[in-house]
Amino acid sequence: MTAVTREVFGRMPQEEGGGEVEKFTLRSGSVKVEILSLGCIIAALETRGRDGVFSDVVLGFDTLEGYTRKHPFFGAVVGRVANRIAKGRFTVHGQDYQLFLNNGPNSLHGGARGFDKVLWSPQVLPNGVCFFRLSPDGEEGYPGDLQVWVTYTLNGEELAINYRAQTSKTTPINLTNHAYFNLAGQGSRDIYDHEISIEADSYLPVDSTKIPTGEVAAVQGTGFDLRQPVELGKHLQKFGLDGFDHNFCLQQEQARHLAARARHPPTGRAMEVHTTQPGIQFYTGNNLDGSLKGKGAVVYPKHSAFCLETQNWPDAVNKPHFPNTLLHPGEEYNHTTWLVFSTA
Repeated sequence: MTAVTREVFGRMPQEEGGGEVEKFTLRSGSVKVEILSLGCIIAALETRGRDGVFSDVVLGFDTLEGYTRKHPFFGAVVGRVANRIAKGRFTVHGQDYQLFLNNGPNSLHGGARGFDKVLWSPQVLPNGVCFFRLSPDGEEGYPGDLQVWVTYTLNGEELAINYRAQTSKTTPINLTNHAYFNLAGQGSRDIYDHEISIEADSYLPVDSTKIPTGEVAAVQGTGFDLRQPVELGKHLQKFGLDGFDHNFCLQQEQARHLAARARHPPTGRAMEVHTTQPGIQFYTGNNLDGSLKGKGAVVYPKHSAFCLETQNWPDAVNKPHFPNTLLHPGEEYNHTTWLVFSTA
């Protein structure tokens, strides 16, 4: 059985339109997760270690104020298009669209005020919560009125995140959750002692602005071969890598498939990521720099967390040989990702 409770977490600043932010707590025997109506943010996620002790394994803030200031998308649902669009430009049906550039020369995670920065309308379910919003035609430069539903449900050790959307005009869409994990517990110094594996035979090389070059490269014989578990710190050292911020190419099918595993041997905590999406962005918190004070007043230095963002491939709207990212009127965007927690 999953218990679901709700409470007020705070009020948005007046310049952000005011409005009450609620926190929803989903609790099973083995997992507790807290989700905000602001940005559908996973604000806390507690899971048990080998010693039976629960620890919060996601980065974030204790108060709403942290989330209303600039931060690197901690725990949030990002959209309308997650990841990067080259030069913030794309063309649909012969019409050119220009988005806000918020990541060097590119548009990242929906633009200046993406889905992570807005209030969603919640509905409590027996084992979770469903959030809804209407992204109006022209919001952040995107075409069409887009209705979006994000549903979190908790069953035992499994947290499911379902994304649905319908549009009035053809639009690119790519939704994901941007939680930052450290299975040793948030606030732990680094993730070097984590073991990571990703079920991908290929990945997308990127240019200096993190836009895919268009090549789909085999992982075989490279530092991107994570098909067998690697200890992250040793692996980065061995291949002289500064970290990962790359899309790994998964099975091209809508059925549920295993995408990645993360394990922290000292505590025994493990997490599997299953999805219906064709890609997963593996990011090792390269841009964290210790300047942000998180929960419990801890700081978050470089490589103190990892993200496994299930998604379509970055810049797919400009690369016809990448999986389709356009949603047409009369169709439904519908993807699910499952996070399965265990102790080994």
